[in-house]
Amino acid sequence: MRWDAIWYSNHPLSYALLPLAWLFCAVVRLRRVLYRWKILPSYRPAVPVIIVGNLSVGGTGKTPLVIWIAQFLKAQGFKPAIISRGYKGEATTYPQAVRPDSDPKVVGDEPILLARHGACPVAVAPQRILAVQALLAHHDCDVIISDDGLQHYALQRDIEIAVVDGERRYGNRRCLPAGALREPVSRLREVDFIVTKGMAGSHEYAMQYESKVLTNLQNPELNEVLTTWRGRSVHAVAGIGHPERFFNRLRDLGLKVHPHIFPDHHAYQAPDLQFTDNLPVIMTEKDAVKCRLFAGENAWYLPITARLPAPFGEKLLQLLHKRNHDGQKTLRNSGVSRH
Repeated sequence: MRWDAIWYSNHPLSYALLPLAWLFCAVVRLRRVLYRWKILPSYRPAVPVIIVGNLSVGGTGKTPLVIWIAQFLKAQGFKPAIISRGYKGEATTYPQAVRPDSDPKVVGDEPILLARHGACPVAVAPQRILAVQALLAHHDCDVIISDDGLQHYALQRDIEIAVVDGERRYGNRRCLPAGALREPVSRLREVDFIVTKGMAGSHEYAMQYESKVLTNLQNPELNEVLTTWRGRSVHAVAGIGHPERFFNRLRDLGLKVHPHIFPDHHAYQAPDLQFTDNLPVIMTEKDAVKCRLFAGENAWYLPITARLPAPFGEKLLQLLHKRNHDGQKTLRNSGVSRH
């Protein structure tokens, strides 16, 4: 049985797991108190830190939002850099610098997308502090954006952005393992922004995806407008947190989809993309970074671009300028220089 069947319903097993969920929440609250009282150490970088995270396990759209923020801040004259845990990466040493052509087996799949589209330095490390320190030592950056890490309290932050799946929301609203939450929903009262992928609620900012063109894995210069594929049968593969959203997007555009679901962050092998017919294979760009070396000529991926309302960018700039000013004043008063 998939955990989603338990976490996003009132499944009987969820009730049986409630005592463990209560224990999990108690540990989470205690951990936060220990960081707040400075019993557990935390690191304050010399530049502002923006955390883009979520409460629930699984994908909610953090990576496209991080890319949007990096591009937006660069356009406003900032010099951002991005950190990530590098989930599923198998590097033997950390931190690791990430390039558009890095090996996803070493640094993970999502950091490569950040390096390709964020147009700024990217570093990964399970201890995100190491990634921050490496970026500050080797790059001229004035703001750090963290892909995930809302619960990584060892890194102090200036702005918190929580991303919510507009369809599934918080499931049964229970913490792990009875539900999908890493922290209670009440934690959202403390964040600066709630960004919702899809339909936004009150005091939330809606994030929409634009995806209009297919790109060939073997020849990235070969593109096809997705609407011209209306009526065609395709194999759609997805190793992401919520694959049905990807499949439904293709169906909404008139494609006849044969879906193939793999675990999130799946380590693809050539047989995963081999089918007995000659139908095209379509995947997400996150999956494509792991499949380029063995994908056939009929394999395509669907790039997505996040779109956010103007008030979100305006408020983000206001907060960033305020926190940056307050931070500089604090450092001056303590005799510490940013450079």
